[in-house]
Amino acid sequence: MASSLASKNFLGAPTPDSFASPSSHLRKLSFPALQISIRTRIPKKLQIQAAGSTFGNHFRVTTFGESHGGGVGCIVDGCPPRIPLSESDLQFDLDRRRPGQSRITTPRKETDTCRIQSGVSEGITTGTPISVFVPNTDQRGHDYSEMSTAYRPSHADATYDMKYGVRSVQGGGRSSARETIGRVAAGAVAKKILKQVSGTEILAYVSQVHKVVLPEDVVDHDTLVLNQIESNIVRCPDAEYAEKMIAAIDVVRVRGDSVGGVVTCIVRNPPRGLGSPVFDKLEAELAKAVMSLPATKGFEVGSGFAGTFMTGSEHNDEFFTDEYGRIRTRTNRSGGIQGGISNGEIINMRIAFKPTSTIARKQQTVTRDKKETELIARGRHDPCVVPRAVPMVEAMVALVLVDQLMAHYAQCHLFPINPEFQDTLKQPRLERHNLPL
Repeated sequence: MASSLASKNFLGAPTPDSFASPSSHLRKLSFPALQISIRTRIPKKLQIQAAGSTFGNHFRVTTFGESHGGGVGCIVDGCPPRIPLSESDLQFDLDRRRPGQSRITTPRKETDTCRIQSGVSEGITTGTPISVFVPNTDQRGHDYSEMSTAYRPSHADATYDMKYGVRSVQGGGRSSARETIGRVAAGAVAKKILKQVSGTEILAYVSQVHKVVLPEDVVDHDTLVLNQIESNIVRCPDAEYAEKMIAAIDVVRVRGDSVGGVVTCIVRNPPRGLGSPVFDKLEAELAKAVMSLPATKGFEVGSGFAGTFMTGSEHNDEFFTDEYGRIRTRTNRSGGIQGGISNGEIINMRIAFKPTSTIARKQQTVTRDKKETELIARGRHDPCVVPRAVPMVEAMVALVLVDQLMAHYAQCHLFPINPEFQDTLKQPRLERHNLPL
């Protein structure tokens, strides 16, 4: 009995060879008092968001272009209206980032002259998307003929193929540091907003090249100015250590090799209250932003890893009330961020950059068809990326802060603030007292 039941199909059931479209059989199933109708649910709109080229939630920046294409740039969406803005405002930081600045940078010759194509009218922002374009004028695609078949060790060549199954060979495409032009241009806009709204200053400088380390007590973060950083080609604010860093780069440059280093970035007079307590902690947002830059391998804020050697009583930043009635901290081991939220003290962070991957020395690698070979990479590349990374770091930090500022204002300043605890956004510059880390 059991076997005979198992061999028979139930009323209206599909046969075993027709499971490919069961809904067609169910539509045919009908009884006098029962009708079953099944509709295949097809979404009216299938939306796929392209990943990886847009940053920010309220102040949104999308970069575009490739190293050896027609040009690069960005689109800034969400910029407030009525901000005075000109191409010269952007060009200053683009000139700090551009190649060919000195013997310790790539010899590629680009003026990196920007054009604002939309979003600005009669010298002020209109509140609509700002488009900035920078043409490429000194491409040498033939320098990459060997690299079209062989992967550069530690570069993005292999992983781009693993992900996309295709890649732009010339200049590394989107993995090239030339992509950061769009970031720097957008960061210049963000810097201007932060300066105008809250008097916030962002300064980055080179604090290490290879084994040459600038001692922490050499630079006074309260009095540091841009001219000190820009006074030499390596962008170290101390002349003695700058010369040592330049010499270290020269040694590897003439050998066709490369070295890495560290960029330190400070934020003076940041608004209090930026960041959120859980997933969107300010240091987490900053880490993601700066670690998205090419060649980055490490991030620290405040005491960083050195804080692991301290006890709680040694590390804690004790509070006091200053002469203006504001709550301050006597030390700044937290790096200006506590519980994921800025406390108004100087935010300080350090970003580690690895040695440049593309070097003019023979290396072992494999071809795209998986055969082992040797490669001597050609092209024009920085023997050390950190001098040109300085404005890139400043830009990414500015993009985080302006995005967080807009979020903070929307949530916490839409209604009247609680003046007993909250600050207005526009404040005079804090008088600081050389707070130790």
